[in-house]
Amino acid sequence: MRGSIRQLLDLVESGLVPPEGFLVEILSFTDSVDELFQAADRFRDRFVGPEILVRGIVEFSNYCRNSCAYCGIGSRNRRIPRYRLSTQQVICTVERIKDAGIKTVVLQSGEDPGLDPYWLADLIKEIKSLGQMAVTLSVGERSKDEYAIWRKAGADRYLLKVETTDPALYQSLHPGMRLENRIRCLEVLRDLGYETGSGNIIGLPGQGPSQIARDLLFLRSFGLDMLAIGPFVPHPDTPLGGLEPGSMEQTLRAIALARLLCPYCNIPATSAIGTIGGDSARRHALNAGANVVMLNFTPWPYSSLYEIYPGRPGPDLAGKMLEGLMAWADENGREIRFSIGSARHSGCRATEPDLFIRSN
Repeated sequence: MRGSIRQLLDLVESGLVPPEGFLVEILSFTDSVDELFQAADRFRDRFVGPEILVRGIVEFSNYCRNSCAYCGIGSRNRRIPRYRLSTQQVICTVERIKDAGIKTVVLQSGEDPGLDPYWLADLIKEIKSLGQMAVTLSVGERSKDEYAIWRKAGADRYLLKVETTDPALYQSLHPGMRLENRIRCLEVLRDLGYETGSGNIIGLPGQGPSQIARDLLFLRSFGLDMLAIGPFVPHPDTPLGGLEPGSMEQTLRAIALARLLCPYCNIPATSAIGTIGGDSARRHALNAGANVVMLNFTPWPYSSLYEIYPGRPGPDLAGKMLEGLMAWADENGREIRFSIGSARHSGCRATEPDLFIRSN
C-alpha cells in the first residue's frame, strides 16, 4: 500500500492523472491508510495553508420538485411541512452570520419550483450591501438565464453536486433527471465566472470503489473550485431509509484522494460527516485534506424541516461548534480564518486583509 501511495504522489506531483486502478486499489485496501491521510494533510498545508475556512448556511426553502431516492425533502415525502423564508428572515439570519465574523453565506434550498429568480437576485444584492461578504448559491438545476441573473446580482459561488457520475446509478437514484443536464449546468456556471463546486456521496447502494474512483477523476478533470464529499446518510422517509450509512473510512479516503488530485480546491468537512461520526469525524476530515467547515444558521423551527437526512446539527449548536473548532485549531497548529476565503487558483480573491484567530 505504501508503494501505491508513493506512486500516486509521484504522479500528482508531476501533474499527471493517475490511472483509475491506483485509486481503486487505495479505496479497496483493507488495512490502515494513514500514509494517505498524512500525504493529503501535507498537500492541504502546502497548497491552501493551515487555515480552516468557516461558512454560514441559510436553508431558505425546503420545497423541491425532484424525488431523489436518498433525500428527505424530495417531493415524495408528504410528511414534512414545507416552508419558504421571507426576505427579512433571511437577512436577519445573514446578520447573525456576519456578527459571528463569518464572511461567506451559503443560500441553499431544494429545487423549488416556486423560486422567483428576481426575488433571489434582489436578496443577493441586499446581502452584498451589508458589507464585504461572499454569497454561495446551492439551489439546483436552473436555466442559464437564471444563473446569469444571480451572477450579475453579485453571487460569487455555486455548489451543484453530481452525487455520482455512474449513469445507471444516477438514473436509479434521480427519477426524471439526467446526468448530462447536471454536467451541462456545471459547465454553464463555470463559463459565467462562478467559483464552481460539486461533489459526490460515498456509500450509495450499488456503488463500489470503481464508481468512486471515476467520480474523483471526473471532479479533477472539471477544474472545480470546491469539492463536497460526504457519506450517505439514510433518511427513514425515503426509499433508501432502511439501508446502512456510508463508511466513514471510505469517505475520509475519498476526501484525501480529492485533495491529492485537486490540491487547490476548498474541501469541506461536511455536515454529513459530523452527523455520522460527530465532531471527532469532522476533525479527522480536517486532518485528511479538508479545509472548510459549514455551520447551519437556519432559524428554528425551519432548520428541523430542512431534513435532507436526519440528525443534522441545528443553529443552536453553531456557536458551540465554532468554539470547539477554535480550541481544536489552537491545539493542532491550524487557524480559523474569518475572510471571504476564495479558492486560491480563482480570479475572485478577497481584497480585504485576512483576519485570523492564530493557533501559535
